[in-house]
Amino acid sequence: MKILVTGFEPFEGAAINPALEAVRRLPDTIAGASIVRAELPVVFGKDIEVLRAAVAEHEPDVTLCIGQAGGRTHITPEFVGINYAHARIPDNEGNQPLAQPIVEGGPDAYFTTLPVHAMVEKMRAAGIPAAVSCTAGTFCCNEMLYAVLHLCATEYPAMRGGFIHVPYATEQAAPLAEGTASLPIETMVAGLTCAIEAIVEHPEGDVVGAGGREH
Repeated sequence: MKILVTGFEPFEGAAINPALEAVRRLPDTIAGASIVRAELPVVFGKDIEVLRAAVAEHEPDVTLCIGQAGGRTHITPEFVGINYAHARIPDNEGNQPLAQPIVEGGPDAYFTTLPVHAMVEKMRAAGIPAAVSCTAGTFCCNEMLYAVLHLCATEYPAMRGGFIHVPYATEQAAPLAEGTASLPIETMVAGLTCAIEAIVEHPEGDVVGAGGREH
């Protein structure tokens, strides 16, 4: 099995993006699966072009994209991507789409094809804070989740795809407000490794258990 793991470059003036740092530090082989990597720009449209090129080059069985969600306390596999771009801030080239579809005429949403609940269970069993998320936002992370799943649905039917958000890295949180949530990058690497192990262990379907959210 080959798994393409992508990470976004830094954005909004940050020196690092913990998603990319964690992806860089992943082992080359996890649970027998070969790990290949790609760096994505935080630029609407260009991120999809780079993703498409990486998928065409590597022909992975799974594409797993990683992004930063500053303020979250847990590593959060995403359940659904929506066909909607509405940027709170400009991207790294100054683009700021508002209320626009990602794919004109595409479905309103796609559900992940990865076993997100099994991924969370595996991380929690290793003592890593993790939870399933049902919103990937409306910035480039959601665009990438939707784009990956659109590729799976339209061009690569044998490929599975999904997205994981990670919190701020500890060094990012140091100058921020007291109590800002963060994790060491090493913990993110361990969590992503567990999540990938669960992907390999569940080639079809997912586990079912309590864990939904009221809000």
